[in-house]
Amino acid sequence: MPKKNSRQYEHLRNVWAKKHKDLQTELFSKHKDAFDWLEANSKQVVVGSAAGLYLLTSPIVAQIPQSFTASAQTQPIDKKVFLVYDLKNVLPNEIRQLNIDEEEKVIEVLDRTFGISVKGELSGIRLNTQYGLIGQEQHLARFPGDNIYSHFDTPDDSQEYFKYGMAPGLGAWRYFADSKESMNEEENSREKYYIAVQTFLAQGFNENRARYVEFFKYRKMLVVNPQNGKAVVAVIGDAGPAEWTGKHLGGSPEVMSYLERYDGRARGPVLYFFIDDPENKIPLGPINP
Repeated sequence: MPKKNSRQYEHLRNVWAKKHKDLQTELFSKHKDAFDWLEANSKQVVVGSAAGLYLLTSPIVAQIPQSFTASAQTQPIDKKVFLVYDLKNVLPNEIRQLNIDEEEKVIEVLDRTFGISVKGELSGIRLNTQYGLIGQEQHLARFPGDNIYSHFDTPDDSQEYFKYGMAPGLGAWRYFADSKESMNEEENSREKYYIAVQTFLAQGFNENRARYVEFFKYRKMLVVNPQNGKAVVAVIGDAGPAEWTGKHLGGSPEVMSYLERYDGRARGPVLYFFIDDPENKIPLGPINP
C-alpha cells in the first residue's frame, strides 16, 4: 500500500474509532436500562452491533477499504436496541397520555421500524391513552364448552400458561368461535393474542355506543414494550380494566409472556396503537423490527 494511502487509511480509521467511542458513550449514558436487559438476555455484542450499523451508514464508509468494514458487516444487529433507543428519546419520563407532538414522533418511529401503518386515531375514534400500564389477564373461552384442560394447542403451552386459569366470564364479544369444530386459526389467534382496553373511557363512547362497540370488536393493535423493543400484533378482545386498578389495559397470558410484562410491582408500561389494516393482511402474534 502506498505511504500516502496508508496515512489516509490510518486517519480514517482513527476518525471511525473516535465516532465509535462517542456513540458507545452516548448509548450507555442515555440508554443504560435497555443494555442491562439485553446483557442479561442476549449473547450478542450490542455496542459492536450499534457501531457496525453506524459504520455501514456513515458517509466515510466509501473511503474505507472493504477489508476493514467486513468485520462490521458480520456483527449481528439487534434492531430492538435501536427501537428502544429511539422511543426513549421521544417518550415522556412519566407514564401518561401522550400529547400530539409526542404521539406523532412515536408513530413515526413505529411506522419506520415495523413497516406498518399505526394510528392514535382511526375513523374519528381514539382511546383515552396510548401509553399505559398493562396488567395480567386470564384465558378467555374460545367457544362453548372450552375450559382450561382443553384450551392449549401443545403440552408446552399447557405447562407455561395453565397457571393463569380461565376468566369466569366471557370476553366483550362473547365467544371467539361458534364451536370447537368450526373454529379457524384466526379465531384461535384472537384469543391467544388479545388485549383488554378501556373502551368505555374513549371520548364519545356513551353517545355512540353501537358504533364504538362495532369499531372496537377485534380491532388490531400494535402493543410494544418500550423497554425491550418486543412487540405483538393483538386484537381488542375485552373491555377493562377498571380505573380504580391503576392499570390502563390488560394482556392475555401469551401477550404478557412475550412482552415480558408482569403484574404486581414488576408491572410496566406499553405503547398501544391502532393498526390500519383494512385488508386484514397483518398476522396476529409477535412482530419483529
